[in-house]
Formats: sequence, structure tokens, C-alpha cells
Amino acid sequence: MFDLIQEDLSDFETRLAQELRSSVAFIEAIGEDLAGAGGKRLRPALAFLARRLLGTGQEAMQVALAVELLHSASLLHDDLIDNAATRRGHEAAFKRYGNVVSVMSGDFLLAKVLRLLARSESSAFTLLMADAATELCEGEVLQFQMAALENYSFENYFKVIEGKTAVLLAAALEGVAILAGADPVARTALRRFGMSYGRAFQMQDDYLDLLGDEQALGKPIGGDLREGKATYAVLLLMLKHHLDEAGSIVRRHASQGGDVARMVALIREYGADQEAKARIRAEAEAAIAALAVFPDSSAKAALTALAQREIARVA
Repeated sequence: MFDLIQEDLSDFETRLAQELRSSVAFIEAIGEDLAGAGGKRLRPALAFLARRLLGTGQEAMQVALAVELLHSASLLHDDLIDNAATRRGHEAAFKRYGNVVSVMSGDFLLAKVLRLLARSESSAFTLLMADAATELCEGEVLQFQMAALENYSFENYFKVIEGKTAVLLAAALEGVAILAGADPVARTALRRFGMSYGRAFQMQDDYLDLLGDEQALGKPIGGDLREGKATYAVLLLMLKHHLDEAGSIVRRHASQGGDVARMVALIREYGADQEAKARIRAEAEAAIAALAVFPDSSAKAALTALAQREIARVA
């Protein structure tokens, strides 16, 4: 579905490598790792598809770079906070270079974002990115707060996944609309698509973390549960079905043998897996509905396919 924007994505990799250059060897090395690791490049892809959808010029490159650099900065900080040993199959930066270098390299990326925003000469785009960064930080901290204070709720869960994922995906789309001077209807539609698609994407990630196939995922299931995180299917057991056993497993971070398997069994027994899939489908369909204001095009078809993919994604 990204065939339409392959040239854009190739140009993006070149520009990203340029933005990550530094005269300091450790920062340069971390930048090279980030550029070389690749990843899904979902946020830049959304920016380039928005450009095609709107029929605009080259504004999408600035947006793609700003959003991806902000995302990459958050990953450097997240790995340290989560004590994650690897990132995309490579040793995490803080494990290789230490905490100070990793944190300051993340700050270096944030400075690059500020430079891109200044070059855009758009106060509206700058405000959009500032708000996205604010919500990203709040989402990450709220996730830890929920586990620490045990204030689990659906409202908090959706604030977390919107901050962690949806707001940056929406910014990649809406940012292009802002810089292109698109009308408010188009701008609102792109933001709505990004938020709904982002919720579907993160909910599917959460679903697979507990109910996915370990071979397809390439990692053990239950990672979120072991960190005391209650994702949507688990919250259904705790808050809708009032299942004390589920709450106990979450609070002890699935530390007892068989806890993850027991949670999976409970989710399937009470039908929480099907309820979670239904909500993912509803979010994907809401994303697709948001595109109704745009005429049919290859870009619209690609965005539609992207949202539809979340319903059946297995890794």
C-alpha cells in the first residue's frame, strides 16, 4: 500500500540521515543506528499520503521529519525508562552508551525538531507539534501513574493510547494540511482519521501483546501485563465483569507462574477478546468514514487499506 510513495520514503531516508548528523561521535553513532534501523516509518508515510490526498507540494517532508524525530526522541527516552535491552533487534542506546548520552541524544533530536518548526514559519504547525509532544509525555506518565496508583479506567486507558500513539499519527496528517493551507474540513477529516486509526493501531498492538502468536510477534506475550499495565481486554475483565482475579494478576505484575496464561484464559472465557476486536474494528471503520469528504484517489485507497489492515494484523 506504500508503493505510491516509495520515492518519497526513499528521499525521506536521505533527509533524515542529514538531519541526524553531528560532530560528536556518540550522537552521530546513535543517529546512524536510528536511521539504519528503519522501522515502519508509518508517520512519514501518513504525511506523504496526506500530500497526495490533498494534491499539494513539498510541505510533507518537513512534517515527516519533525514527527519522526519527535517519535525517535521519545523512543530513546522510553527505552531507558523501561530498561529495554533492545530496540528493533539492536542493543538499546543507553545500554551501549550509558544513560547520559542516551538522554542527551534524545534532547538533540528534540532540538532538531525545534529547528524544523522554526524553518516552517508556521505558528499553527508549531502549536500542533507542541500539543502533540505535551500529550505524548502526559500519556507515558499517565500509564505509569495508573499502575502505581491503581486508578484503572477506560478514560485513562484511552488518554494513554492517544498520547503514546494517536496524536503523532494525527499530527503527521494534520501538519501537512496546515502547511498546505487546506480548508478546515479537510484538516479536521485528516485529524479524525489519524486519531481513530491511531487508537485502532495501539489497541491492536495491546491485543497482540497478550493474545497474539509468539512466533509471529517474535517475542513472548504478556509484556504489558508484567509491567502492571492493564490494556483494553484486561480492563473489560476488571471494570465490566468485576473480576477480582484479573485485578490481582495486574497488581502483582503477573509475577506468579502461569499468570499470563490464566489471564489469557479468562479473557477468552468472558469474551473480552471479541469485545476488544469489536472496538478495534469500530475505530478502524471510524477512520475510514473520516475520509468520506475526499474524492476517490489512490492515496485515499491506501489510507483506507491501512485502517482496514488493523482489523486483521497479527504482528
